[in-house]
Amino acid sequence: MRHLNTPSFALSRQSLRDAMVRAGWHPSATFDAELALGELLVNAWKHADTPAPVTQILFLHNTLRVSVSDESPKFPAPQAPDPLATSGRGLQLVAGLTHRWGVDPQERGKCIWFECDLDGAA
Repeated sequence: MRHLNTPSFALSRQSLRDAMVRAGWHPSATFDAELALGELLVNAWKHADTPAPVTQILFLHNTLRVSVSDESPKFPAPQAPDPLATSGRGLQLVAGLTHRWGVDPQERGKCIWFECDLDGAA
C-alpha cells in the first residue's frame, strides 16, 4: 500500500475550506465536506493506486460539488463490514455526510463525486 501523501491531503482539504468560505458558506459547514473529501482521496490512494488524484471543487447555484478523479476503472461499492472491522466504511460515511454522491466513468479511470446543498443539512 502506498503512503498517504500528507501535504496533498492537507492542501486539498484547505483548498475546499477556503473555497467554501469565499463562496459564503459558514465555516462550520465545511467540516462534513472536508471529511467526505478526505475519504475520497484515501480511497483513490489506497484502492485505485493513484498517487496524484485530481480534485475539483465547483459551486452550482446553492450546491457544492466536489470530485476526485483516479486512474482505476473499477467502480467502488459500499460495503457492509464486520462491526469490529477497522475499515470499509468510507462510502457509507460519504453518503451520510453529503446530499448525493456518485461515480462517473472517464476515458482513463473514473470520477467519484459528492454534492452538498447550501440550504439544508445532509
